[in-house]
Amino acid sequence: MRIIDVWMQTGGTGPADHGDIYSTLARWTRAGDDMPKNDEHHAITKMDEGGVDIGLIAAWCGPQGFSITNEDVARCVEAYPERFRGLASVNLYRPMEAVRDLRRWVRDHGFVGLRIVPWLWNLPPNDRRYYPLYAECVELGVPFCTQVGHTGPLCPSEPGRPIPYLDEVLLEFPELKVVGGHVGFPWVNEVISLTTKYQNFHIDTSAYALHRLPPEFADFMRGRGSKKVMFGTNFGMLTAKRCLEGLSKLNLSPDATEDFLWNNAARVFNL
Repeated sequence: MRIIDVWMQTGGTGPADHGDIYSTLARWTRAGDDMPKNDEHHAITKMDEGGVDIGLIAAWCGPQGFSITNEDVARCVEAYPERFRGLASVNLYRPMEAVRDLRRWVRDHGFVGLRIVPWLWNLPPNDRRYYPLYAECVELGVPFCTQVGHTGPLCPSEPGRPIPYLDEVLLEFPELKVVGGHVGFPWVNEVISLTTKYQNFHIDTSAYALHRLPPEFADFMRGRGSKKVMFGTNFGMLTAKRCLEGLSKLNLSPDATEDFLWNNAARVFNL
């Protein structure tokens, strides 16, 4: 069965190499030797081990600058054009530069979306700095990808709270496709309510091995959420092989399994 991994990072110095704020992730995921590797060839090896056909790899930008640049991502995509697609990141503190950068990476380099991680900036997604980017994503026809739920690194979790922050964005930008990463724990029911309320809001399972998904989230995937959830790993903190070990225990129907692993992402990201 075909698989798209919607949350990967490789290239550059990597988000996992920047100090003690990430120590919790190493402990929680038991990432071991996989965690510090940020080489696209290693990423392809791990994708092959897990049966992943396409990985969406993202740039990382925070207030201190880029740890994975858009150029890093483009280089990886150029090395493996059949296996990788790029997600841009931009500097929220420079709004016009950010809009122009997003436009250039999508139009000129084929990137398929924008990812901003709110806890890096300590700015929830209803902050004014995001709004020009939302409008540009709508114009370009690409999704805005973000993180929802508590923050694994040692940073405040409040920017990842779905309601009211993301709820306000989805109300004001009904045409905007949004993909929330990392399930949304401990606000799982808020995430489920938003995916039900808003046609263009989706969620991915990145940062979770499937056997560790919250029970209410797994129930949602088996029912009315089958068209709203997509697979992700958060590589290089988790590999696809490890994440997928619990797939059979989810008891998804064959159609729901295909939607989860491929169809939903292919549709939302126009792959």
